Amino acid sequence: MHHSSEAPDRATATSSRQPFSEPLHSSECVISKPRFVKMMIAGQFPHLTLVFGLLGNVVSFMVFLSPMPTFYKVYKKKSTEGFQSIPYVVGLFSAMLWIYYALLKGNAMLLITINSVGIVIQTFYICVFLIYAPKKARMESVKLIILFIVVGFGLIVLLTEFLAKGVKRGVIVGWICLVFSLCVFVAPLGVLRQVIKTKSVEYMPILLSLALTLSAVMWFFYGLLLGDYNIAIPNTLGFTFGIIQIILYFIFKNKKPVINDKITEFKERMSMDEPRTSEIKDQNTIDMVKLNAIMRSENTQNPQTVRSPIVASHTIEVAA
Repeated sequence: MHHSSEAPDRATATSSRQPFSEPLHSSECVISKPRFVKMMIAGQFPHLTLVFGLLGNVVSFMVFLSPMPTFYKVYKKKSTEGFQSIPYVVGLFSAMLWIYYALLKGNAMLLITINSVGIVIQTFYICVFLIYAPKKARMESVKLIILFIVVGFGLIVLLTEFLAKGVKRGVIVGWICLVFSLCVFVAPLGVLRQVIKTKSVEYMPILLSLALTLSAVMWFFYGLLLGDYNIAIPNTLGFTFGIIQIILYFIFKNKKPVINDKITEFKERMSMDEPRTSEIKDQNTIDMVKLNAIMRSENTQNPQTVRSPIVASHTIEVAA
């Protein structure tokens, strides 16, 4: 009994001296802060994590279905009409990448469910595109599929499986997902530039912008509450660009596009030039009538004189 009473005292003394036995360097303190914050957030609100994950699934499913009207038109017209397949190939690659990351990470079932649905829908879009696309566009799509799906995703799986082990494998794939998602969210910058340049929101549908913004918000909070910054960080950029798109939409939605202004100006110039053109045509007609009258009078006075016919050097159209 005496031995058992001393054991807690020794443990207490050892634990009280342990923090001072090895001094911590400043770099270790700096590195431990984000990990400490991450550990404090992760797993503390499981119900909220589930709610944001489910909402993210619903909104992302709506975003996946947004190209359906476009492909219905393709089916009806039996032609892709200049549409490109790269958004759908990139979407398929992204869904496969996130599923691979979720399988390595674990505890991310909601990430697996929505991306599994995404793989099915994006594959359907690509198949429809390949059926109705012209030969050149079809070959370009096949090249993109080989580049992203076969070569890109295949290399990522092989290299991480054979060159990385354990937790490092998930960390590497997580960084790849993060960088790729940032690149995808930066892509709308071209659309924003076009909106500002043309002052037209024709190619920036507001409903899709709202859906993408909501999706970014849901997945940001899901990643934050799950303690996974590979999910949270890219969606901060998606949320920012989504807000910018919505602001630009309300700025330019009632303004006339620059292209339409130029077309209107061109039509006005053409309408101003039409009276001048008709006046020139009428004057040419009068000149020809006078010339024919002079030739007839000369032929009447000198019937033996032979003159070569005069041919006009330009076509004259006389309005009825």
